Amino acid sequence: MRCITCENISFSMICKSCQNNFLNTQLQKREIKDNFFVYSFYKYDEIKELLNAKYYFFGDRIINILAKLSFAKFSQNFNFEDIVYVIPIDDVVKETFSHSAILAKHMKNKYLKIQYNCLKAQNKIKFAGKSLEYRKKHKRDFKYNGKKNIKIILVDDIVTTGLTILEAKEVLEKNNCEVLFALTLSDAKIC
Repeated sequence: MRCITCENISFSMICKSCQNNFLNTQLQKREIKDNFFVYSFYKYDEIKELLNAKYYFFGDRIINILAKLSFAKFSQNFNFEDIVYVIPIDDVVKETFSHSAILAKHMKNKYLKIQYNCLKAQNKIKFAGKSLEYRKKHKRDFKYNGKKNIKIILVDDIVTTGLTILEAKEVLEKNNCEVLFALTLSDAKIC
């Protein structure tokens, strides 16, 4: 097969050379509400085309590579005094995979436990490319059926307005959970 970025022969969808040269992470921090932060590994423009792979049958392989280069490295250095639960936002399998579940899978360590299929949007409207006003009028209507009274890191692929993450945080807090921060692959506001 060929690397999708440089088109050289490769055993991986993205060759090791491109992974090393073009996919170096640089953790970005954005405050989306009073003292609540989202950390992102890439600027959106750097991986926009790779993120769009989530809409194709081979997208899981691309998301896995990005997760190994970012989420897995983050989890290797993460420690905390208590167990922290990693919750992917709306990790429903669409077509053949869930991109948020793949990202969360790479976060496992002795301080981090993953809780799948517990934070689901009841509203199935797609928000990609929609305006801020549209997003405000059409909430995700999350339902949480996971553990209560826990500390949480939220996981998603991209943060744009931050409304989805804030809505998820609100639902979790109503269930006596403490959301420490959110972690995403990219931030659409950081170019």
